[in-house]
Amino acid sequence: MDGIVPLGSREYLLLLVVLALARAADFLSTWIATPTLALEANPIARRLRWKWGAIVNLVLCGVFATWPLPAIIIATTSVLVAARNFQLAWLMRSHGEENYREWFLERLEASPPGLFTFCLVAQTLLTAAVGGALIWFAHDRLVPAGVGMGIVAYAGAVAFYTVIGLWRHRRLSRSR
Repeated sequence: MDGIVPLGSREYLLLLVVLALARAADFLSTWIATPTLALEANPIARRLRWKWGAIVNLVLCGVFATWPLPAIIIATTSVLVAARNFQLAWLMRSHGEENYREWFLERLEASPPGLFTFCLVAQTLLTAAVGGALIWFAHDRLVPAGVGMGIVAYAGAVAFYTVIGLWRHRRLSRSR
């Protein structure tokens, strides 16, 4: 199961179900946290909105289900993103998307920049270390290596989209 799997095969269908469930969890958690996508970190997802985002994701699930390693990486990353979204979704919804954003930015501005940066780097490196250990000890086994790569990808995504969000906030603050 480490190469391309035939379309419609048992392996393909299994990977398709896993991918679809993982992407659905990411979609559901995002919808619960930010139904208007005001807090969505991914600019592509914000631009696609819900309808086109769902269509693009279904097509991508169909394509990547033929390729086991990326399917496992994407599914792992998606489930971890969904778990992170669910962690604070209740707070985002109870405050309202715009009020949550303002509250978060106030907390960010009240914190020393070095502390926030240190915590983001520590979170990213610790998470990536777990993924790296899985990759290291996978010994050419597809699933543990793919899960490890998915964890590393998740850590990178958290850092990347957090930095993009901060950059966007600073750019908007300077233009006011």
